[in-house]
Amino acid sequence: MIQTIRVTSGQEKIISEILMKKAKAEKLDVYSILHVETVKGYLFIEAADENTLVHLIQKVKHVKGFLKQPIKLEELDKLISSNKQPSMTIETGDIVEMSSGPFKGERAKVLKIDDAKDEITVELIEVAVPIPVTVKAKMVKLFQKANAEVE
Repeated sequence: MIQTIRVTSGQEKIISEILMKKAKAEKLDVYSILHVETVKGYLFIEAADENTLVHLIQKVKHVKGFLKQPIKLEELDKLISSNKQPSMTIETGDIVEMSSGPFKGERAKVLKIDDAKDEITVELIEVAVPIPVTVKAKMVKLFQKANAEVE
């Protein structure tokens, strides 16, 4: 049975890791925990029964509860397949263009990528004094790959 639990939006990845550790430590019958990137504020957990799920989420910070109705595998499959989209991965050294915020339209070089926080540290190229700026990954779009300069 696959249940949907409500969690604090933006904390899905962290909570899924906490729940996995708790399930292993307490040897609960939890088979899988799924976090779909496009579905904010929800995690999907496959567990033996409702009691196992209740025991798992008990006293875990940022867990708000669970939906009584289990989700069907077909519905979950639709959520996952609609999430698949081709995307260029940004790597350290790539040139990106700021797509929003105060630096919109500016180009920058990627210095560091923090996947856990979904943030990228960049250094603006066309400024007098280069200053590292940390922005959300969705605020930038790839302009040129680092290895493309070599050609």
